[in-house]
Amino acid sequence: MDSYTRKFKALSDLTRLRALRLVLQSGQEVCVCELVDALQLPQYQVSKHLSVLKQAGLVEDCRVGTWVYYSIPQDASKFVEGLCRLVADDVVGPVFEADAARLKERLKARTDGRCVVGTRGAKLRRRRSVRDQEQGKTSAH
Repeated sequence: MDSYTRKFKALSDLTRLRALRLVLQSGQEVCVCELVDALQLPQYQVSKHLSVLKQAGLVEDCRVGTWVYYSIPQDASKFVEGLCRLVADDVVGPVFEADAARLKERLKARTDGRCVVGTRGAKLRRRRSVRDQEQGKTSAH
């Protein structure tokens, strides 16, 4: 398949467009866990879409321990750089704004600039429960 066609096909899906925009807006490597929480989608689905973006040359990945981080390729072509500028600057709307707000909040859970939480699910609930118990709060459940 033609390189240009592959890139445009990758961007034709809303979830992939949302994921790429988050990676671009973060300005840093973003862990799959963080994207899962920001996009509010299952991990397998986010990973599948990131794989398509990677095959199209729009993102690259880097494994650090059990975490996989995504970023824009260091050696991106001018064409990819142009597409990325377009997505970052001109793709707007409530869905994208909500994604960005969730990612910004999720990135606050990092330690030393790295993801340490995993997906929000049970781990984060346990973390909150322990914190609430330490502060003398009780759960309403």
